[in-house]
Amino acid sequence: QLQASGGGLVQSTGSLRLSCVASGATFSSYTIGWFREAPGKEREFVATIRSSGGNTYYTDSVRGRFTISRDNRKNTVYLQMNSLKPEDTAVYYCAAGRPILSAVADTNGYYYWGQGTKVTVSS
Repeated sequence: QLQASGGGLVQSTGSLRLSCVASGATFSSYTIGWFREAPGKEREFVATIRSSGGNTYYTDSVRGRFTISRDNRKNTVYLQMNSLKPEDTAVYYCAAGRPILSAVADTNGYYYWGQGTKVTVSS
């Protein structure tokens, strides 16, 4: 089970940190991804981090502004979001899976999903 939190309302250029807490002893063996879904749009990939934490991947629109990290001792993955823009407004979901490298951005590679946390960036 995954529990996402940390969303809220923030002004443009502001920052937020999302957290995804997982239950279960095998958390550290999963790749954890963040996806987002804006109103009227399909769910899209944001970032993902491999089980070891050594490899991270980002969609182009957030690279350099967002940082994904994990603490396996706490069964938690973080998404630090800086320099937020109105176009970052969406519901953010964390997900766990074992996608192959070519599929890290594909929702089909993730088995478990959190309930989502809403991020609203005002201009």
